[in-house]
Amino acid sequence: MSRGLPLLHRRRILVSGAIGGITCAAVVVGAAMAGQDDGSGDANASTKAAQTISCPAVAGSLPEIPAEARAEVDRNLALLDTQIAEADKRLGTSQGEGGPNFVQNAILGPLADKRKSTLDRIAISIGRRAEKPTGLDALAECTLSGGEAGAGTGAGGEADSGATPTAAASEPADGGAEQGSGAEQGGGADAGSGTDEGSAQTISCPDVASKISGVPAAARAEVDRNLALLDTQIAEADKRLGTSQGEGGPNFVQNAILGPLKDKRASTIDRIELSFSRQGSTAPSGLGALAGCSLTSG
Repeated sequence: MSRGLPLLHRRRILVSGAIGGITCAAVVVGAAMAGQDDGSGDANASTKAAQTISCPAVAGSLPEIPAEARAEVDRNLALLDTQIAEADKRLGTSQGEGGPNFVQNAILGPLADKRKSTLDRIAISIGRRAEKPTGLDALAECTLSGGEAGAGTGAGGEADSGATPTAAASEPADGGAEQGSGAEQGGGADAGSGTDEGSAQTISCPDVASKISGVPAAARAEVDRNLALLDTQIAEADKRLGTSQGEGGPNFVQNAILGPLKDKRASTIDRIELSFSRQGSTAPSGLGALAGCSLTSG
């Protein structure tokens, strides 16, 4: 004669079934939450990837351009587009590099310097044949747009983002000439940060002052200001080198310090050449080749 299961045994079965059901439900809920987290992470990554560099339009701010200046102005307007495209590419390939101000220091700041020099050339081109436009410098600075435009970059509309892209340019030291090292040291700029020798390394740049002669008297003050600015730029880069040990990847020094320094120096040297042009003189040739710097061991 068959009998039903003992009462205690049946209770055990019921309890086991309930626990199993709760466990399965927990697994399902956990998987759903994980899926949501993964989606959120992908969304964040897409948001960051969607960031682009936004710069003020220049062409619409120009006065009527004399026919004789049209070709030169158009070349410089095209150069402005190229500069933005290059900076945008750099922004896309440097995700995760550097510290909180990497984008400002390594991308937006150097871009503003390049744009200032190009805008200056546009103004001079027009000024040779008509009234020189004023206020174009205000169009030099760019910001990030799209995505998390202000997050962790020190750029965009952040009020406390630190130094402006052209702080060094607007506050050069008075007088003095660059105390560079002479000939450029060539390669080796890819030396990574965080090495044991990093603290003993310094930045070495070609001397510019010794290559300049025959400066028009009316251009002397401006040339001296820009030579002093070259000194300031090297000092700032050296300080950054010393305080950024351990940051970024193997190419951090090149991407975040030496590259931006070269861009700043190129813009400053360009302004020195423009100082000659304004006075109807020709600047010494080959100055542009002195922009690049390298690391030397102390």
